[in-house]
Amino acid sequence: MKRLGVLLLCIGLSIAACTSTKLTSSWKTPDARLDTSKKMIVIALVPPRDKKLRILMENELVNELHKEGFNAVSSFAKYGPDDALSKTGDEKAALRKFRNGDVDQVLTIAMVDKTKSSGYVPSYPYAPYYRGWYGGMFTPGYYVTNVRYEWDTNLYDLGQKKLIYNAQSEAIDPPTAYKQASQFARQIVRDMQRQQLFAKS
Repeated sequence: MKRLGVLLLCIGLSIAACTSTKLTSSWKTPDARLDTSKKMIVIALVPPRDKKLRILMENELVNELHKEGFNAVSSFAKYGPDDALSKTGDEKAALRKFRNGDVDQVLTIAMVDKTKSSGYVPSYPYAPYYRGWYGGMFTPGYYVTNVRYEWDTNLYDLGQKKLIYNAQSEAIDPPTAYKQASQFARQIVRDMQRQQLFAKS
């Protein structure tokens, strides 16, 4: 009975703390291959109220790309907090801005959706053991709120003027903005390796 109570308690806690960040789909053009010597700029297209998340998403992805030898830079680091591109979320405007500069590739991270939903976790019984006495008890039910993010990642080659890589991912109840950004960045870079956009060092 004691083991049953502990098991049910763990199940309840797991429901309340269910978190995940995962890649849902990705593709690349058949002939796509990245040159580490070319300059790549990373820009997160998010609402102004999520500026902290924008900075983290860009920085973490830049850091992961640096580990693979890429010449990547954060748009926020280069242009600062007043960059109108992230405020408008206009991907075409970003491409126009960088097309005539010294940038070879543009990696955009667009927040396409951020939703909240509530669910009810029902009560469940457990039976604590205390000095030989068994007594059935119930924990009260409660409501939980889940936050779901959807991201769309595009990599453009400005020289070829085309999209060469796309990935879609989601995060459900990330514990912190940093955790979401770091998990996202690792997943994107691992997927680029899997797609053979560049060889793993």
